[in-house]
Amino acid sequence: MSRNEINNGRKGEWFIVNWEEFLDPYIQTVGELKIKFRGVRKQYRKANRHSPIEFVTGRVKPIESIQEKMALRHIKLENLAQDMQDIAGIRIMVQFVDDVEEVLEIIRKRKDMRVVHERDYINNMKASGYRSYHVVVQYPVDTINGNQTVLAEIQIRTLSMNFWATIEHSLNYKYRGNFPEEIKQRLEITAKIAYQLDEEMRKIRDDIQEAQALFDPAHRKLNDGVGNSDDTDEDYR
Repeated sequence: MSRNEINNGRKGEWFIVNWEEFLDPYIQTVGELKIKFRGVRKQYRKANRHSPIEFVTGRVKPIESIQEKMALRHIKLENLAQDMQDIAGIRIMVQFVDDVEEVLEIIRKRKDMRVVHERDYINNMKASGYRSYHVVVQYPVDTINGNQTVLAEIQIRTLSMNFWATIEHSLNYKYRGNFPEEIKQRLEITAKIAYQLDEEMRKIRDDIQEAQALFDPAHRKLNDGVGNSDDTDEDYR
């Protein structure tokens, strides 16, 4: 059983945390949300319609990352479930920028979760060049001890946004946020290139979708249900 001590931010106050017990509802949340959003994609494909969802991944934030973020943002243990909104994380990748809005409408209309916060980093790009759309939802999970509502963060981004963000994250981890000037400049350049790629793909979206409809293998429409062998979970923080 995974237990360790954590300082609660006040001198002399330490708590024993049973991390396994604390994280179990988040693990269940990520598993259920992946199945549900992959199921949405399957419904589109079976109906011979363009799916705004290309693929779905998810993760539960590692304990070490939770502790680091608690220390950095001065989050108290008793407020952890409310103040850290990305312990459960889902990423929905889309082909085109316009697909983001369609995915958002799917999320907003669902009855099994409630949107509590949205952050638009696509139209309001971060200074670093990061682009994505973040949605925080309340999601109820049923356990043997009853119903529990947890927060989960859903990130929606295009494939090019995801490629850039993944590279930037790796470099940020290596340099601890203190990028050499050359790396910083190249990240800024590639962020602009990723943006331009999305804009160019948007202009020929109809042609791309027509071509994909011609060559989309039939087994993709039927065999990507619960197994989802084409989706690989990422180890992101």
